[in-house]
Amino acid sequence: MELENNSENSHVAKAAGIVGISTMLSRIFGLIRDIVIAAIFGAGWIYDAFLVAFRIPNLLRRLIGEGSLTVSFIPVFTEYLHKKSKQEALELANVAFTLLSIVLVIISMLGVLFSPLIVALNAPGFLNTPDQFALAVFLNRLMFPYIFFMSLVALCMGILNSFRHFAAPALSPVVLNISMIIAALCLRGFFAQPITALAIGVMIGGVLQLAMQWPFLVKFGVKFKFRVNLHHPGIKQITALMLPAILAAAVNTINVFVGTILASFLPKGSVSYLYYADRVMELPLGIFAVAIGTATLPSFSRHVANENLEELKSSLSFSLRLMLFVTIPAMIALMALHLPIISVLFQRGAFDEKAATLTSQALFCYALGLWAFSVIRVIVPIFFSLQDSKWPMKAAIITFIVNLAASLVLMHPLKHNGLALANSLAATVNVIILFVVLKKKIGTFLDRGFYSSIVKIIISSLVMLAALILVYFFLPWSTEAHFNERLIYLIVSVAMGGSAFFICAYLLKSPEIYGIIRLLKKRFTRQQY
Repeated sequence: MELENNSENSHVAKAAGIVGISTMLSRIFGLIRDIVIAAIFGAGWIYDAFLVAFRIPNLLRRLIGEGSLTVSFIPVFTEYLHKKSKQEALELANVAFTLLSIVLVIISMLGVLFSPLIVALNAPGFLNTPDQFALAVFLNRLMFPYIFFMSLVALCMGILNSFRHFAAPALSPVVLNISMIIAALCLRGFFAQPITALAIGVMIGGVLQLAMQWPFLVKFGVKFKFRVNLHHPGIKQITALMLPAILAAAVNTINVFVGTILASFLPKGSVSYLYYADRVMELPLGIFAVAIGTATLPSFSRHVANENLEELKSSLSFSLRLMLFVTIPAMIALMALHLPIISVLFQRGAFDEKAATLTSQALFCYALGLWAFSVIRVIVPIFFSLQDSKWPMKAAIITFIVNLAASLVLMHPLKHNGLALANSLAATVNVIILFVVLKKKIGTFLDRGFYSSIVKIIISSLVMLAALILVYFFLPWSTEAHFNERLIYLIVSVAMGGSAFFICAYLLKSPEIYGIIRLLKKRFTRQQY
């Protein structure tokens, strides 16, 4: 796994480790947040209203923020840093900050004004229950300015990542989760509708996340100043990349909206079942796939700026191997343990056995596409590093059509599970398209070593699955059992399955496991001295 021989791959692995650990903390607090919310609010119409209201500004954040701005900004900012000067790069950051702030203020005002229409378009099923619709509109208006703060956080993330600082942006979601937890526990008694406290927590969290970036920006000499310059060449480059990126992100956003719209016509609680299952899926995606995708974009952009195509291919192959080493066994584990995971995490208070079972079914369907969701996080950044945002847009459009068609076909026989399964199928199509196009652009980028590693990963994952089956045989699972018994089952399963995977990978001499061991040894040796 060339961690020692290739310094750039070593940088990628180190950065991915930092982002992964930071994101893991964020996901853990996110799960704690969802556990607290599930116990207090359950999975009924009130929480459905909150989810729809929060999803709108949150998805717009992804659309304008990291969904398009970050990936469009980093390649251009990196080019300025390496081919021009730091001063010119900082001036580009100032202009981008100014123009983005103006656009975000306008979007926030329009969002508050047109909230009833926005909610009606995103959850038309709510129109049949006026109280639910009114609550969703109220919460949406309260939380819409969240997009202002979080899109600026995305810009800060692009700047800091270009300077190879990854921890602060990755840790900032922890602040949001803590803010929402405290709001749910301590503020709900102050409102006639208790769930309003969650919306207040979201807004406080957004402000704190932006404030968290400031000290680190100052460390790198970034002090935002208002500079209006629509003719700045860097802004033109970013805009040229960003417009197709926004369209691609818009298609992905529409995908989520379509799922929400269709779920709103299904039995009550369907929106919540899909949400909780998706939250669990976000744990491996965030810790590994997003971490590696975040770490690789600056690295890919450096290779492109230096016109080093072979190093670009090497970094891509390495990143995919490193990511699949974790996501393939994670996919199988989620499918094998879908009910125990949901039951242990959420089954308490208002979240009963039925909700746990229905949510776990959605998790199983989402998990089928975990490998594809993960690969997308690594493949898309390389297109942006090549300053090509058009093909990700085209692939996203095709993916949307596939997702819509599959959702309409599967939602009636499979209910909410059909929507989750359609999502996984569409992600697979997206990967196939991007792989074919990328091969035409840069040539073959997966060598024999890559396929050898994948075979070893699959064999190790199957051994892990056998270990999980043995645990079930000797320690049968029961959803009705006491929490302690369910927790012990999950802990034993994870321990046995994880041990089986890593031992098998070690015996098969999987290069990824040996590379990880070398990194840990080097870090441990440094700490001792």
